[in-house]
Amino acid sequence: MTTPTYQVYAIKYAEVARKAYGNFIDGDPHDNADMPLNYYVWAVVGGGRTIVVDTGFDAAMAGKRGRTIVHPVEEGLEALGIRHADVPDVIITHMHYDHSGNAALFPNARFHMQDAEMEYVTGRSMCHHQISHAFEADDVARMVHRVFAGRVLFHDGTDEIAPGVTVHRLGGHTKGLQCVRVATDRGHVVLASDATHFYAHIETGRAFPVLYNLGELLEGYKTLRRLASSESHVIPGHDPLVIDRYPAASSRTEGWIARVDAEPTG
Repeated sequence: MTTPTYQVYAIKYAEVARKAYGNFIDGDPHDNADMPLNYYVWAVVGGGRTIVVDTGFDAAMAGKRGRTIVHPVEEGLEALGIRHADVPDVIITHMHYDHSGNAALFPNARFHMQDAEMEYVTGRSMCHHQISHAFEADDVARMVHRVFAGRVLFHDGTDEIAPGVTVHRLGGHTKGLQCVRVATDRGHVVLASDATHFYAHIETGRAFPVLYNLGELLEGYKTLRRLASSESHVIPGHDPLVIDRYPAASSRTEGWIARVDAEPTG
C-alpha cells in the first residue's frame, strides 16, 4: 500500500515581543535586537485524515500571560475548512500552556502524548516554580480527566499516528516533548515544536532558556536532522520566519497561515 502524503499548515494564532538575549540560554544582555515569538498550531491534512498538532491558548490566557491573540485557533482552522469539533486526533507535543490550552476546543478528539510528559507534569518536578511556571494546572487536570474518559492515547518514544505520520520523543525542552514527522510530496517535514524554538537554535547549537535537560535538547537537534529530508524540512515552533519563508495557504491567510509542506519561497 502506498503511504499517503499530506499538506501541512502552520497557523499563527498569537505573538509576543521579545529581545534576542532572552531567547538564548547563553544570551548576551547587550543583544537588544527585536526577536519576537509567534505562537502556532499545525494542521496535517491528507489521505482522508485531519490531525491537529497542539491546541494553543485562548484570549483569557493571553491576558494572563501578556500575549496578543492575532487570530483565535478556531478561526485559523476554519480558514482551512476544518471545524474543531470534527477533528478526531490531536497530537500534544508537550504540556506547556501555549501548546495544551483552549479548553473549549476539540470536544470529540483523541489526544496523543508521551508517557514521559504525563509523568512529568503530575510528578515532583511541578513542585518547583522555575519549572512549573510554564504549565497551567487546569490544562494538566483537564488532560487527566480525558485519560479517565478514554480520550488519551499514550506513546513511548516513536509511534505511528497514521500512515505517514509519526511521533518521536525528544525530551530536552520538557521531559516528554515529541516532534511530528509527516510524509509530504517534497519529503519528510518535521514539526519540531519547541525542540527548536527558532531556526537560530538548531543552526547554531544554542538553546532556549526554558528547558528540562540541556543535553537532551542539544542531542535532539541531531534527531530532527535525521528525521527530516533536509534541515530545511525542520519547522521550528515559534519562529516568525516560518511565515516569511513558506507560501500562504491562500490569499486571505497571507501573514498568518503558511503551507510548510510546499517549497520555501524565501
